[in-house]
Amino acid sequence: MQFPSVFGLLLVGILYSQLESTEGSKILAVYAFPGKSHFMMHTALIRELVESGHQVTMVTAFTLAKEQLGSNYTEILIEPVYDFWHDVKLNFGAQHLFELTRMTNHDFLKMLEIIGLKTTEHALRQPKVQALINAEQKDGVFDLLLAEQFYQEAFLALAHLYKIPVVTTSTLGYENHMSQMMGLITPWSFVPHGFMPFTDRMSFLERVRNSYASFYEDMDRLLNYFPKMDAVTREFFGPVLAEVPKVKHMEREISVMLLNSHAPLTTARPTVDAMVAVGGMHIYPPKPLPTDMQAFLDGATEGAIFFSLGSNVQSKDMPAEMLRLFLQVFGSLKQRVLWKFEDESISQLPENVMVRKWLPQADILAHRNVKVFITHGGLFGTQEGVHYAVPMLGIPFYCDQHLNMNKAVLGGYAISLHFQSITEQILRHSLEQLIHNTTYKENVQRVSDIFRDRPQEPRKSAVYWIEYVIRHRGAPHMRSAGLDLNWFQFYLLDVIAFVAIISLAGFMALSLAIRLLMGSNKKHKKAKQN
Repeated sequence: MQFPSVFGLLLVGILYSQLESTEGSKILAVYAFPGKSHFMMHTALIRELVESGHQVTMVTAFTLAKEQLGSNYTEILIEPVYDFWHDVKLNFGAQHLFELTRMTNHDFLKMLEIIGLKTTEHALRQPKVQALINAEQKDGVFDLLLAEQFYQEAFLALAHLYKIPVVTTSTLGYENHMSQMMGLITPWSFVPHGFMPFTDRMSFLERVRNSYASFYEDMDRLLNYFPKMDAVTREFFGPVLAEVPKVKHMEREISVMLLNSHAPLTTARPTVDAMVAVGGMHIYPPKPLPTDMQAFLDGATEGAIFFSLGSNVQSKDMPAEMLRLFLQVFGSLKQRVLWKFEDESISQLPENVMVRKWLPQADILAHRNVKVFITHGGLFGTQEGVHYAVPMLGIPFYCDQHLNMNKAVLGGYAISLHFQSITEQILRHSLEQLIHNTTYKENVQRVSDIFRDRPQEPRKSAVYWIEYVIRHRGAPHMRSAGLDLNWFQFYLLDVIAFVAIISLAGFMALSLAIRLLMGSNKKHKKAKQN
């Protein structure tokens, strides 16, 4: 009669032992890239890990002191914050980031190379990071390396130093070159390159351009970027590693990749189990707004427009003639405008416009009176706009912003404008369409319902997969065998060559047989005639 109770205790013991294997795990997190928007995802994940009982040591470009994460969180702060935009503007001769709309796809890749190498070197030179690299005790110190999947590949060598598995997080979501890292084929016929202004419905010429851009990036990474990042890795890890692994090999050792993406905001594409979509991780239930903002939006009886160009492109740097254009159009509207503008002393501000240096974006988008979100098309802001079902007017500047806004336009919940081509008439007409044409609101509500419908909240999903990798000391069972093939085997070029040779040999044998047969017939006829 006591068997059920004994069985129950045994079951509880087994479950407890499973939990205990990841409870209080020691995680080394490296988020050295000083991109403020990137830390929306990083902060959410680190907070969730600490609240789940894990000990996190974080190499970080920005302090998380205000989060008050407690004794389970240790911070290795990179000081000073590296101003990578200074390098970008200097390299491309730009006065401000509004000029980046003129950059080509090749320029974007060069820009990422510059900021990746410079910020990585800056972080690795830090005395505290050097102490981490040169520590005498390494065995058993950490259970996992958590790193950003964003041009910081040298830090993956820490996994070799501490002999731990790796989980990476990508703030950009899916990128085409990830197929090489995960051992799968990304079809360029319907998966647009992340920096190209295409959707998954491409014309012939767009597919030609998309194929070129994707192939160019693959070759650029292999022949140009990797050797430079390999050199950085050798410089800082050479003294402590007998053999410094190459970047392309370290990338293939990643156990799980957490992607800032989720349907339907990304193109459907081939994937593997190790690529986990956790887009929207940074979105929390809305908090109360500051009193002045709350009153401003509550009083917007005709609706409100929220305008923010993110943390990198600053509205205060907008060319004077474009600033006058925006203010003139805003002043002529019945709606109120809440604008993230970094210089609150702006003159000739219309009565219906409020500007602030900083605005709680997600909390504002959650307000019932916000009818339009004017955005640069960054992935975090786009996700927030969709989450709260707000139609968008996109003004993309660089990299994935064009892709994000094209996806939104295709979904029927956004209008996208080229900054240099904006006129007073175009801006007013676009805003009126988004406000008064109910189709945009209906479409974004439908997309929002899909985006929010998932089996597990994204932060919980991210923590689950991190703990999964810790429990199993890696995830080699999720690794694609395609990573072990030569490039000609991976793309079946050897099989194609074999079939081509056999077909050619068969054709030549058949041709020879026919010629011999015809020659024999001719001789036979000649013999008869004689």
